[in-house]
Amino acid sequence: MTSRPLDDFSLPTTSSQKIPHVVLLIETSRTYTRNLLRGVRRYISEHGPWSVYLEMRALDSRVPVWLSSWKGDGILCRSSSVEMVEAIRQTQIPTVELRSSRIQRGLPFVGVDNSAFGKLVADHFIERGLRNFACFELDVEQYFEDRRDSFVQYLASRGYSCDCYRSPDSCEQPTDWESQQCELADWLSKLPKPIGIMACNDQLGFWLLDACNRSGIMVPDEIAVVGAEDDESLCDFATPPMSSVHFPGAQIGYAAAALLDRLMAGEAPPSKPLLIAPYEIVVRKSSDTVAVDDPIVAQALRFIRKQARYGCGVEDVCLHVGVSRRTLERRMRAIVGRSPLEEIRSVKVDCVRQLVLETDLSLEKIAHLSGFSHAQDVIEAFRNRFHMTPGQFRRSVQIDSTPAD
Repeated sequence: MTSRPLDDFSLPTTSSQKIPHVVLLIETSRTYTRNLLRGVRRYISEHGPWSVYLEMRALDSRVPVWLSSWKGDGILCRSSSVEMVEAIRQTQIPTVELRSSRIQRGLPFVGVDNSAFGKLVADHFIERGLRNFACFELDVEQYFEDRRDSFVQYLASRGYSCDCYRSPDSCEQPTDWESQQCELADWLSKLPKPIGIMACNDQLGFWLLDACNRSGIMVPDEIAVVGAEDDESLCDFATPPMSSVHFPGAQIGYAAAALLDRLMAGEAPPSKPLLIAPYEIVVRKSSDTVAVDDPIVAQALRFIRKQARYGCGVEDVCLHVGVSRRTLERRMRAIVGRSPLEEIRSVKVDCVRQLVLETDLSLEKIAHLSGFSHAQDVIEAFRNRFHMTPGQFRRSVQIDSTPAD
């Protein structure tokens, strides 16, 4: 599948024979940041060459000693300290920042749109029948607060409240691990259940799941957990494996490289940050549940999620659960807010979305595999749900879903 840049990420109108010299001060220790580098690499493959300096880094790695005297052309960075920010500013070299932080001000920024984060997680929980919600947060960075606020505010718009718990340590490394987990377990024990908890990052989600295990709380039956960033090390090591919001790292890296290219060509810095919304939750066992008290509705939901893509209809669902169509319609609307037909359509559209993300299949083939009769039905259903066609959606995420050449 051949990727193409998004229209918003247009290239400089002029070119130079000189190869730009660019330094990447981006940590290599996380899945998200490695995906950022993938996106940068793809941009260079398509629009380079660049001469690039890259080293194995952690977020708190020191400022390179040579940076103050370096005479390069551009910097892509994730700043973690005041010292790093000041060192970069003093170079007066075109720079794009990839980490939103309270210490970072005034540099052009490309990153995740955290205002879209909460709706994605809340809808994930609501669609699984959850009606109690909580958030495990840190307050050390604005982006944690933005994720929390978007979650709480969207839930409020749907008529739900949210219990928020702040990590007792204002950092991602606890000063007293055992005491922290005891306090966290005590909070979890007092929450109404079943409940969906959003963790503002995967580290917090990992701690949540550990506290559940210590307390004998069943996951996902009593507590469902979704983290943020989709860091493979934490998500796969957690017990059970943790669902997490996938950040479009490669797409963000590509956009940042395109912006830096324009800045190096003399374009003025943009007045606003460039934010790219996350578009999927990687569902693992920590949130893979149907949490409704009505056994008929729960059975119907499980059947629909298993069979919708194979063309099941409402009558098939009624036959499986042993009630009339009118009864099932009334009970599903009362509990999940959707009719059986609407639930079938929603599951089929989710299947379309996954196939668009993961394959380069034609629309006709996708329609067949997701239970639709015709490609036009797919387009209409997808547009109603996501406000764009499947083709537009594929182009918008294509950079993030394919490896660099």
